Amino acid sequence: MSEPSASLKELTLRGVILGTLITLVFTASNVYLGLKVGLTFASSIPAAVISMALLRVFRDSNILENNIVQTQASAAGTLSAIIFVLPALLMMGYWSGFPLLQTAMICACGGILGVVFTVPLRRALVVNSDLPYPEGVAAAEILRVGQGRADDETSDKGQGFREIVLGGTVAGGFSLLTGGFRVAVDSVSHWFGIGRAVFQLPLGLSFALVGAGYLVGITGGTAMLVGVVLTWGVVVPWLTHLLPMPDGGTLASFATGVWVSKVRLMGAGMIAVAAVWTLITLIKPMIEGMRISLSVLRSGSGASSQARADADLSPRLLLTLTVFMILLLGATFWSFVADSGLPAATAWTLVVVGTLLAFFFGFLVAAACGYMAGLVGSSASPISGIAVIAVLASSMIFIGIGQAQGVLGSHESVRFFTALALFCTSVVVAIAAISNDNLQDLKTGWLVHATPWRQQVALIIGCVIGALTIPPVLDLLYQAYGFIGSLPRAEMDPAQALAAPQASLMITIADGLFSHTLDWTYIRFGVYVGVVLIVLDALLGRLTTHYRVPPLAVAMGVYLPPSVATALFVGSLISWIVRRRIRAAAASAHTDPAPWLKAADRKGTLFASGLIVGESLVGVVLAIIIVASVATGGSDAPLALVGGVNFAPVATVIGLACFLAMCLAFIRRLVARQ
Repeated sequence: MSEPSASLKELTLRGVILGTLITLVFTASNVYLGLKVGLTFASSIPAAVISMALLRVFRDSNILENNIVQTQASAAGTLSAIIFVLPALLMMGYWSGFPLLQTAMICACGGILGVVFTVPLRRALVVNSDLPYPEGVAAAEILRVGQGRADDETSDKGQGFREIVLGGTVAGGFSLLTGGFRVAVDSVSHWFGIGRAVFQLPLGLSFALVGAGYLVGITGGTAMLVGVVLTWGVVVPWLTHLLPMPDGGTLASFATGVWVSKVRLMGAGMIAVAAVWTLITLIKPMIEGMRISLSVLRSGSGASSQARADADLSPRLLLTLTVFMILLLGATFWSFVADSGLPAATAWTLVVVGTLLAFFFGFLVAAACGYMAGLVGSSASPISGIAVIAVLASSMIFIGIGQAQGVLGSHESVRFFTALALFCTSVVVAIAAISNDNLQDLKTGWLVHATPWRQQVALIIGCVIGALTIPPVLDLLYQAYGFIGSLPRAEMDPAQALAAPQASLMITIADGLFSHTLDWTYIRFGVYVGVVLIVLDALLGRLTTHYRVPPLAVAMGVYLPPSVATALFVGSLISWIVRRRIRAAAASAHTDPAPWLKAADRKGTLFASGLIVGESLVGVVLAIIIVASVATGGSDAPLALVGGVNFAPVATVIGLACFLAMCLAFIRRLVARQ
């Protein structure tokens, strides 16, 4: 591929405006999906497709301008990972709503620092590296196709956009049936007992999760299913056999209570040890990344002295941005600490330590996350594991400060220090999320010969737009649905509350460390199980390349609601079935399956992205309708056409039928020859 002309427009006003609009859509979608199930989706590929479709109306649009749009949009969508931690402050009762300024400052400062930290790593981890960067390469291929640069995929440039629209329409329609009209269920489960042991056979019907599972792949999906089987086929039945059922309780309420209060702690231990192991395996690349960062900064090379396609932001500008972000972070921490009632010396100590802790720990995880993104992709990179390590580290440091200052005695002081640890962790997660995405985008830019410093500017713009978008969307969803354990109004239906599973985990860890109430029995058991899984996965890695058991994925299968993990598994199973059927058909026809698989992978990725976006967007729209209804004294289910237990069997049949039809259509659509 020849290098694009330097005269092509790249960072344009119309591109920034379009990137802003796409940013609003994907950020809102990611926030909703993350709060509902604890997962977010990579937005680079759908953003690239939408950008190409819309910019095509301009004759002078080009691949570099499209690349800037997807770079900006993907950065803001990735920043929504902040919801893995920040809702914990409401769920623990410290906040009664999301302070817009504090939330925006956390997102903006953390995001921009994530960009700054990974800029010096571009040459080492992108240009001079063999890391695959799966999503970055895929986005580059789509951009090339959109501009007619691929030799075999240019016959229908609008196909990708149609796949996303089709997937979005299908998933959005089903989401309207389940969450709006309430004529179909979004999950089914069968509870039964053997003796005193309680078992559950669950199945989630979320189209968005099927799309996410397709992107995760069979290895991750199967590992999550292993976690579900371990939880609901072994641990929960064992504990319900040992524990007495409360009088008047049902099998479902009893087993669910055991899972929430005990088994999820085991999942927390598994996640923690898996995250620690991940970081241990990355110590060497982290040290190498820091060494290269410092050597590049000392060299003083910048955009003015380099070729266009190899010009980063200058070290002087990076240093200026870093100092400015540290000052803003300090002001943000002070706004959080100011009302704590602590002595001035203690308050300022916490501000300085919190700011420096977020900065230096963020720098460490930036190198780790950049490497992980290149190795396994942004979607599979364990940001939640980084959050676990961050909340453990910040909690232990603040415990030490509180005890040394003699201010960690009362219930209110423990509550404040717990909230401060979570607040600090949220900054680290913002840095980690953007670092995770940044190098993926820079890989795309390198493949299409974009200008790095312009991409880095677009990333910073995306962070600012995302920081302005996330707080109101968070508050809107909280007012509409509430979080499990934290409902803004007493009359709200707890069953509709958003799970925010990672935020629950953060509370469990931080609150347990500060108050010494954490039940370490189940966490220790989870740690032991996690170690066994790590050893098993390492052995499988030595013996075969086809079968692995990622410990973090198994842990998420234990911790997440089973309806989530099973729907993800269905999506991953679809990807496996499609590839298997294509290979079998190609073998029967004595043809090379590679082109067929490549076309199916592209179509499947786009359709799955559409499923995710469609359901998420309908969820956000329904949230707006619910908030408006409740504010005017109406129902919290204003669009419901039916309700009550009498319609439940019919809703179950409708939900299952729609789900089965979608899965079969998904498979047939991908297996059909292009």
